[in-house]
Amino acid sequence: MIRYLVMSTLIVLAIAIAIAAWVNRDLIRLKIASVYARVPAKPGSSQAPVSASSASLRGDAPWVLSALPDCLRQESESRGTPLYVRAHLPPNASPIVPPDNVRYADCTIAVRGWEAFVRRGNDVFRIPPRVEFFKSGKLLVMLRIADGSADLRTYQPVTP
Repeated sequence: MIRYLVMSTLIVLAIAIAIAAWVNRDLIRLKIASVYARVPAKPGSSQAPVSASSASLRGDAPWVLSALPDCLRQESESRGTPLYVRAHLPPNASPIVPPDNVRYADCTIAVRGWEAFVRRGNDVFRIPPRVEFFKSGKLLVMLRIADGSADLRTYQPVTP
């Protein structure tokens, strides 16, 4: 009799686990993204290897200034409504009026209207609209407003 009780308990537990797994299948699903990577030709093949100096990166990147540690180092960030974030502008911040170019180390920021283009070597990234830049002493301040929210970042120039 106990043997049948143990077997029925195991069957009920197995069914309960299967139901729980089915209900939470989206949470436990393993998602793998495919990535294409260009690889230089192997020795002895007829294809010439891709030169690293000819490769360049391009695209929209609102975060690009935070990803250039040889040029600028991010000091602070404020996010929220445009009114809230504008209150965090440094008191002595003066706007950089477009069109203007600002240079830090080997990075050039071309401020054009409500967007900016960041160039470093062959790489060119666009900071999409609506972005404004300010200078506050040595700091560079970037204010970006998109979809009703704002992002204010301050950057310290990197000195060699």
